[in-house]
Amino acid sequence: MSAPLTLAVDCGGSGIKANVLDGAGTAHAEPVRVPTPYPLPPERLVGVVADIAARLPRASRVTLGMPGMVRHGVVVHTPHYVTRSGPRSRVDPALVERWRSLDVRAVLQERLGVPALVLNDAEVHGAGVIASSGLELVLTLGTGLGAALFDGGRLAPHLEWSRAPVRRGTSYDAWLGEPERRRLGDGLWSRRVLTAVEALRPVFWWDRLYLGGGNSRRLTRSALDRLGDDVVVVPNSAALTGGVRAWDLLVD
Repeated sequence: MSAPLTLAVDCGGSGIKANVLDGAGTAHAEPVRVPTPYPLPPERLVGVVADIAARLPRASRVTLGMPGMVRHGVVVHTPHYVTRSGPRSRVDPALVERWRSLDVRAVLQERLGVPALVLNDAEVHGAGVIASSGLELVLTLGTGLGAALFDGGRLAPHLEWSRAPVRRGTSYDAWLGEPERRRLGDGLWSRRVLTAVEALRPVFWWDRLYLGGGNSRRLTRSALDRLGDDVVVVPNSAALTGGVRAWDLLVD
C-alpha cells in the first residue's frame, strides 16, 4: 500500500504556507503561501487552511505547525494569534479566551475530514531534519524564536523557554526575532545568535543543534564559521517535509 499524501501546513506570524507531499517528502504541487491575516480567531485560521487545501491535491491527512504551546493538539498558549494586528501588537483578551484550551486538532479534522496532527511549528520543523540519534535541539529563527528538543528521535515535552529573559527583561524570542534583525542588520543580529548558541550549549549539552526558520539564511559567513561542528543550518523547507515525518516520529 502506498504511503498517504500529507497536507503540511506551516503557520507563522507573518505567513501561512502549505503543500502536499508523499511519504518520501516529494512535493506534489507548488507550495501555496498567503499572508497571515489579523485578527485571527480560530475559525479564521481553519478557514484559511481549508482554502489552501482546496488549491492543492487532495491529501489523506494533515499536519499543522503553529507557534506557541500545543499539547496533544490542544492550544495552551499562542503568542501571535491573540493580538489585534499581528506580532507585538496589542493582545485582545477576547482572542485569548477563544484560543485557550481549543482542540485545534479536532476542529481541523472536522473541517477537512481527514486525520490531523497539530504541533508547535518548531517541532514539525525538527521532525524534518533530525537524525534520531542522541540529543538534538532545533531552533527556528523567524518572527520570533522557536525551539524543539528530541532525544533519540523522541520528542521531549515542549518548553517555551524562548520566553525566558535574556537581558534587561527582554526574552530570547524578542531579542532574536525579526523586528530586532531588521533594526540591527544581519551582522549584529548574527552575533546575537552566536551569543545565544554559546549561552545555551552548557544548558542543553546537545549532540547536535539545528538552526532553521526563514531567517537562518541571513546568518553571516563569519557567524557560521564560529558556530562549531555540532551546529548545522538547515533549510526552511523542513517546515513542510517535517509534516510527513512527524507521523512516524511522534506518538500521541
